[in-house]
Amino acid sequence: MAALRFQALPGFRDFTPRECAVRNYLFETWRSVARKYGFVEYDTPVLEDTALYLKKSGGELSSQLFRFEDQGGRDVCLRPEVTASLARLAAQHQRDFPKPLKWFEIGQCFRYEKPQKGRGREFYQFNVDILGEAGPAADAELIALAIDTMRAFGFRKGDFVVRVSDRQAWLDFAAQRQVAEERIPEFLQIIDKLEREKPEVTAEKLATFGIEASEVTSFIAHPENASSAYEAIRADLAARDLADFIDLDLSIVRGLAYYTGVVFEVFDSKKSMRAVAGGGRYDTLVTTLSEGNVDLPATGFAMGDYVIRNLIEETTDPRMQLETHLLRQGAACEVYLVLADDAKRPEALGVLSDLRQAGISCDLPFGSVKIGKQFQNAEKAGARFALVVGSEFPELTLKVLASRTEEKCHFLGLADWLRDRLQEPDGPLLA
Repeated sequence: MAALRFQALPGFRDFTPRECAVRNYLFETWRSVARKYGFVEYDTPVLEDTALYLKKSGGELSSQLFRFEDQGGRDVCLRPEVTASLARLAAQHQRDFPKPLKWFEIGQCFRYEKPQKGRGREFYQFNVDILGEAGPAADAELIALAIDTMRAFGFRKGDFVVRVSDRQAWLDFAAQRQVAEERIPEFLQIIDKLEREKPEVTAEKLATFGIEASEVTSFIAHPENASSAYEAIRADLAARDLADFIDLDLSIVRGLAYYTGVVFEVFDSKKSMRAVAGGGRYDTLVTTLSEGNVDLPATGFAMGDYVIRNLIEETTDPRMQLETHLLRQGAACEVYLVLADDAKRPEALGVLSDLRQAGISCDLPFGSVKIGKQFQNAEKAGARFALVVGSEFPELTLKVLASRTEEKCHFLGLADWLRDRLQEPDGPLLA
């Protein structure tokens, strides 16, 4: 079969109904955990002024922008991440809300980079931030939320680890070695890529700063180089019985330039893929974007849909939890109307309308279809019940598709009766 002329662009995805169901599962889990923690939802436009992301994000991000001039002559880009957009929004509206702000967002982002496992050119992110709180308790709250998000997906202790680091420690390291301020982002990029680049490449890059690779490895090996904020975070998580999920790892610095303090990344324990989630403290970003008009310390993290889905599908318990959810929630309808007598279509449409008005999802064939085919369609739709409408109307026959049993019912009071039946454990998953 010849390939179709038009397909999704490289790095972009179509979402079939099943793919949408998986995406909705991720979104529902993210929202559920965030709301349990007292966070409220916000959103920002996917199109932003390019300068917003050039001003402070730094690193490779500026080369990955989907950037263009719009019809008004403005230099704009599709947002590559959400933190800068949030900082803009918070600077503008923070007076309207009590502090701290505990906000979350689920939205689409775009980066022009090479598509590969766990990475595309468009992706959805779960962004969770606390603004207006400078103490380590806010960082601990976010790390706890990240841990509980992983557990909500079915991951257990030992499946993943939160690697916590301290960017301020590296800024102090650079200052002690007289790294020029304008070169600090370049230096931090080298540290950020320690695990991804060959040691000889790293050593060559560090040499341009007059720093030996052994100095870096020695610094990482000594946990006392972390600030007191880390110990406060660990104590907080210990009180929640979550300290076993974190490890101090000073090799983590995060790639974006706006981070100022504690940073962290969530990895699967086997490190079989890139970070599942990551974030940290960015106390100066709101001040920078507001040109000094708003001082709002902040910390946050993001989790992308690509990597977490890959990890779910490659881990037994989370994969089974996902599949069970899809079976329970993925049905096109709960009740499928089978027309045993085409002359009764008007009556069937009346039943259909009444059931839908009562909040019961149901469907029926558009035209004349053999009864056997209608039952097949009912099963393909994932319906629990087939409701047969025939010549005996208003008497009806209800068939339980999982058990192949049937019983008689009447049109009068049907919606209430069916609602009760749908609560009983005789569906396809529980038969």
